[in-house]
Formats: sequence, C-alpha cells, structure tokens
Amino acid sequence: MGHHACNPMRSTAAMNQSRQDNSPHNSPTRNMLRLGDVIVDRIERLAAISEEPGKLTRLYLGPAHKEAAQLVGQWMRDAGMEVRTDAVGTVVGDYAGTSVDAPVLIIGSHIDTVRDAGRYDGSLGVLTAITAVEKLHAAGKRMPFAVQVVAFGDEEGVRYLSTLTGSRALAGRFDVGLLDEVDHAGVTRRQALLAFGCDPSAIAAEARDASKVLGYIEVHIEQGPVLEAENLPVAVVTAIAGATRGRVIVTGPGGHAGTVPMALRQDAMTAAAAMILAVEKKAHKEPGLVATVGIIEITDGAGNAIPRKASFSLDVRSASDDVRGATLVALQQEFRQIAKDRGVDVEIALTYEAAAAQCDAELTQSLARSVERVGHPVRTLPSGAGHDAMSFKDRIPFAMLFVRCRGGISHHPDEYSSPADIDVAARVLADFVENFGA
Repeated sequence: MGHHACNPMRSTAAMNQSRQDNSPHNSPTRNMLRLGDVIVDRIERLAAISEEPGKLTRLYLGPAHKEAAQLVGQWMRDAGMEVRTDAVGTVVGDYAGTSVDAPVLIIGSHIDTVRDAGRYDGSLGVLTAITAVEKLHAAGKRMPFAVQVVAFGDEEGVRYLSTLTGSRALAGRFDVGLLDEVDHAGVTRRQALLAFGCDPSAIAAEARDASKVLGYIEVHIEQGPVLEAENLPVAVVTAIAGATRGRVIVTGPGGHAGTVPMALRQDAMTAAAAMILAVEKKAHKEPGLVATVGIIEITDGAGNAIPRKASFSLDVRSASDDVRGATLVALQQEFRQIAKDRGVDVEIALTYEAAAAQCDAELTQSLARSVERVGHPVRTLPSGAGHDAMSFKDRIPFAMLFVRCRGGISHHPDEYSSPADIDVAARVLADFVENFGA
C-alpha cells in the first residue's frame, strides 16, 4: 500500500468561511462539540476550494480537485497517516496496526461535487474518518488492524458519464475502457489522469485483496428528511437501493387543435400524462419503493396543435431488486394498455440499472452498538441514493452511517448538517473503530 501513483500539486491557501449553527436540534456543551467543530471547520476550508467563484464546484481531476486532494492529504499526515494519491486520483491515508501484516479497515467517502453543490455531501465522510484516526493518534493508540482512510474523487460522475471509478478500482471493478471516455472538452479520462500526475497503467494494482480487508465504512449525510422528521441525529443504513432509469416515448398522429373532436383524438401528451400518474400511483402502493418522472418533453409542440410526440424520464428505486423488477414489469404493461386504449404508440427504453447493495449485517450491528454507547436510539434506514460503498457489493463487506441534514436538502448550496449532529457521528465512528472486533 506504499507506492506512489500520483502526486498532486501543493495547495494554495484555503479560506475559512464563517458559519452559524441555526439547527433546531439539541445543543451539547462546547466540550462535546469538539469533534464536530473540528470537522465543520475543515468542511468550510474545503468548500473554499472551487472552480467557480461564489459556488462550490469541484470536478474530478480538475485544478480544484488537485488542491483539495493536497489539503486532505495534509490533514491525513497531521493525523499520523502515511499518504499517497493512487492511480485513479484517490487520496489514501494509512494508519498502521500493531503488526505489519494486520488486516485493514477502510473508511472514507468522496471530495468531488456536483455543480453549485452543498459542502457536506462526501466531504463529511472523509473528514469524519480523518478525525477518528486523529483521535487514535493523539492517544498514541494502535489497533490490531490498520485503518485506511480514502478520499475518492469521482463519485458524482459530473465530468465523465461513468462514476464511482475510485471505489470501483479498489473493488477490482474498474473498466479499462473508461480510460477512453471523454469530457465536454474532448479530454479523455486517460489524458486527465496523466495531467493530474497519475499512472493509468497502475489502476489494476489498486484492487484490494478482500481476504485482508475487514470492511469499508462510510459516513454520509442522509440526503432525505426522515431523521429530521423523527428528531434523530444519525441512522444506521441497511441497504443502498437498486435503481432503474429509462425513457418512455409516446407517439400519435397529432392534428389540429380546433378541428379534431375530443372523442377522435390520439393525443401523445395526454397518454404520457396518464402513464406518469400511473407511475406515481404504483409507487404509493409499494412500501420502500420510490419512482420519479423528472423530465417531460414535447417534440415540435404548438399551442394550436394536438401533440404528436411526448417523452418522459423514468427512475425507479428500491432496496429490494425483486420489488423493483416486479414494479417495472407492471408499469410497462400499464403503459402499453394506456397506449392501446388511447390509440397511440409507446416505446420503453430502460438504459441504466444498478442492483441493490445490502449492508453487511455484522458491521451494521457494530455501528448500531456504537450509536447506543454514544447515547442515542438506533434508527435504521435504506439509502435511496447511490454511494461509493455500493462498489464493494459482493467483494468487501460495507456499512454506512447517515447524519441528519436540514430539510433533507442535498446537491444544493443550502445543504446543511449541524456541528452537534456531526459531533454525534464522529463519536459514533470513533467508538466503532476503537471497539471494532472487541
């Protein structure tokens, strides 16, 4: 774990930005907030590193990613870790165990963002992991296992269409064909890696030996409203939902808005509307399933014409692949029946599918015990969003801890988690590490 595949440039100064804790949640003493305050201060410093003035935008292998990687690496070194940046741009910090051949516990998340992002998504997990190791280092403590903190750079998939490439490399799932993928400027992933200082030929060597890895742990904001609604600071994640995405295209003959009687119309738009309502109705009936239509398009639409072509996006997610699969079959049957009844044609193209990833039972139970020891009730939740952790499905056991975020808002500048809640998460993670295997 000691070779250097990449050498980011040193950081320029990162600004400290002011913050306020306008959380409605409990207000622990200043001493109890120590870990949370340290993490929030670092989150603010990372948020100052951006490609766009006045906005947080940090894309994979860009100049802001390089600067953020250097700053995170310095914090890792300060916490007693040996640091390198691997062949896909992941910052890796190693905190040795009590023996040279000790197994490894991996903890981390990502430091890339969407455009005009919130500052907690990803960064919170990386900085909480560093703080847990820092606590060990300050106490001069080594565990019977090594701790490896990772800061992935490609979770969001904004610069390149493919995503999770950092975690996929660790899991031995990196597709070398992705090196030829191009960004909006025509720069291939291979070119971007070389410009960043990485060696794409070394990517295969980043795959971890599963027999030597105890697991992967990720702390992340919930990105949903459940914890806030139940007034809880954290939750233990049970599974990462599987997802299917696609596009539905409805076509009909169209016609003049004034001359075709209502009874004789074959309206692509109203047929699409009926299908969209069917999606919502079906999702309401299946516990734990969510379905979304986020895009509706009318081709060559006019105010005085019956629409000839309408299309809409489809996103269906569930922690159960069986439920998701059955829902998709039922929806496709209903779409075809609606099309038949309304005299239009329908084309259904499912273009993306990711299987659900169940969190490891033992790791999840260990996290739950840590939540209890820190003094909070254990709430379990599935994740509807994808995370780096899902890359390790069937390769390395993984678990996740959610942290309450205000309003469930994420991927937005208003994204916020209070120092108090972050402190709880930090103490849960530190307790997990210090008691792991006990």
